[in-house]
Amino acid sequence: MGDFNLNLQTAEEHLDNEDAEGDVVLGVLDGSTPPEEWIESVALGNTLVLAIEGDLNKLASNFARDIKDMGGQLMHFREFLIVSPPGVDIDTDNL
Repeated sequence: MGDFNLNLQTAEEHLDNEDAEGDVVLGVLDGSTPPEEWIESVALGNTLVLAIEGDLNKLASNFARDIKDMGGQLMHFREFLIVSPPGVDIDTDNL
């Protein structure tokens, strides 16, 4: 394996000083969870990674507008719906 330089002290300078809030919440988007639960979780600062089981448009229609109105983002990626809270951008540059 080749050598590489990894300077963690320098890397820390590029990190925000603010503490990250919220968790990454894994779930299944199948209609069994009330939309209010997803909305509340995102409002608390959590990022959702939801496995889609069914028609995404139908399943997300009950909470997508609320998420967008609060400043969050939604992104369909492969078989998942990624939902981020306000202030957490979904970076798609590497796709």
